Amino acid sequence: MNHIELDSYDWRLLKALQTNARLTNVALSEQINLSPSQCSRRLQRLEQSNLIEAYFTQLNASELGYQVTAFVSVTLDKGSKNSDIQFQQAIIDIPKILECYSVSGEADYWLRVISENLPSLSTFLSESLAKLPCVRDLTSTVVLNRIKHAPSIPLPN
Repeated sequence: MNHIELDSYDWRLLKALQTNARLTNVALSEQINLSPSQCSRRLQRLEQSNLIEAYFTQLNASELGYQVTAFVSVTLDKGSKNSDIQFQQAIIDIPKILECYSVSGEADYWLRVISENLPSLSTFLSESLAKLPCVRDLTSTVVLNRIKHAPSIPLPN
């Protein structure tokens, strides 16, 4: 983990990019009150230090036909000594699984899954997820409404 010292310009740069990652270097430099060359050097330093992981476009899932979001808790059968590795490798290339977290508590993993509708979610759970290596139990919770979605990290003022 690279810890770098951040000054007020760095913080303003990060805040500006979280608000709009499509800002040109010139627009970004004007917004944070630095020259374009200084801004570019700072941005490169922040990227190299892994403070900036990626730039991407967030698409609207429901507008693309994915009307259902569910959280799925997965409990593995610990009979196999490589059950975690087998499960993790199996889910990597499944596009409907948007996120996967290894968790403590009753379940071993929490997944965020999208699906076109409830019948397709049911089919996905029973015919795809339940048949993955070492899966012992699945429990799904369907999202009724998204109340808050904050893709930005809280940063100091």
